[in-house]
Amino acid sequence: MKLLFLFLDGIGLGANDPQINPFVRARTPHLDSLLGNQKLIQSSAPFQSEEVTLLAVDPNLGVKGLPQSATGQAVLLTGINVPKELGYHYGPKPNPETAQYLEADTLFHKVFQAHKKAALLNAYPPGYFDGIESGKRLYSSIPLAFTNAGGALFTHEDYYAGRALSADFTGQGWRTFLNFPDAPVYDPYSAGVKLAELAMDYDFAFFEYWASDYAGHKQDMEAAVNQLENFDEMLAGLRSAWRGTEGLILLTSDHGNMEDLSTRKHTSASVPLLLIGEKTAREKFGQVSQLTEIAPRIADLLEV
Repeated sequence: MKLLFLFLDGIGLGANDPQINPFVRARTPHLDSLLGNQKLIQSSAPFQSEEVTLLAVDPNLGVKGLPQSATGQAVLLTGINVPKELGYHYGPKPNPETAQYLEADTLFHKVFQAHKKAALLNAYPPGYFDGIESGKRLYSSIPLAFTNAGGALFTHEDYYAGRALSADFTGQGWRTFLNFPDAPVYDPYSAGVKLAELAMDYDFAFFEYWASDYAGHKQDMEAAVNQLENFDEMLAGLRSAWRGTEGLILLTSDHGNMEDLSTRKHTSASVPLLLIGEKTAREKFGQVSQLTEIAPRIADLLEV
């Protein structure tokens, strides 16, 4: 069984209010159809069909304060209630106390130790590696865990060679913001097809999309709607090329944010756990209701 983990930073299940929730305002026909012609909002969960399961998952984990990225992502990768053990939520980048949970025994570690294949399918530009090496930039929890497990991050050379995707799926950001005028660019649907092709080479493939959290902090409705509409086209392409009998697509987040643009802050909203694939694989996730419960179910599915 293969698993593609689609991580969208900062997306919660919000209210059915187009004034503050871009998930209501955006045109997302593919996602809507998967959810029985519903939007990805609080009132749509739980939902189950022959192909899809949607659950609402609590990222607060009994800890005061708003959930944050570093600890939330550490929870997703370990199944440990990191905020409870520390006594606080922390982010965006992991402090030493959070980082210690990512040194061993993450999902990436377990997959590699089982002699299976894992990849973080994001390509990183040269400036990213320069920043890490100089100490001016810190790894976020996901690449930190992956590199701690012995994984090698994909570079711009991998992106040009078609072995990885850019963080915005299409690659337009590499041309617009990173000064790579000849960088490959995909339309969203083709990016989804490419993502499926790449993921099928691994037992555990992970893709991190962080622009959703950025749009939430900026309270930028236009950017958020545009992101969601591009994501919907990407998802259509992904499903068109995904061999559902061989694997499961899992989408979730670390905390809420973009679903409520009335605030710049993170929210305490439940986050979605969207599962696309065979019912027997989805049934392993049962009635997951806490962020801590996702990693153990993934490990069970992958037999690691």
